[in-house]
Amino acid sequence: MAYRIRRANGGDLPGVISLLKQVLDIHYNIRPDLYKQGATKYSNEELLEIFADDGRPVFVYDSDGIKGYAFCEMRDYSGHEGLKPIKSLYIDDLCVDSECRREHVGRALFEYVKGYAKDNGCYNVTLCVWEGNDSARAFYDAMGMGVQKTVMEAIL
Repeated sequence: MAYRIRRANGGDLPGVISLLKQVLDIHYNIRPDLYKQGATKYSNEELLEIFADDGRPVFVYDSDGIKGYAFCEMRDYSGHEGLKPIKSLYIDDLCVDSECRREHVGRALFEYVKGYAKDNGCYNVTLCVWEGNDSARAFYDAMGMGVQKTVMEAIL
């Protein structure tokens, strides 16, 4: 089955919302103290605004419907006195439909995002993975990512 990876548009709302619910369910199962069950991260209006923002590109894997997405954010560290002036592409969220896992949808999206970042002069691609999301961690390890920093918490 042929596929293409492209920027998301308004016609993709139902597919993206469905995947956002899958991601939220994963996060809820890991951290029910932080996430609400059955919610989504964005409203339709917020998604349309994000889809139109070149600083926050959203890419979809389209193969007779949306099978995956990558929400990204361009970050420019040139104004930070203590850091070298670099551009970075942050992956805020990458999801593959649960029915399409192990079909290399995630790999295709990740490689596309890396190429996009390189073409746009980025130094690196970064992301965060929730502790306990072992399948996502294993995927990113397999994609060649390494730990840049560790975020820790103390629940009060």
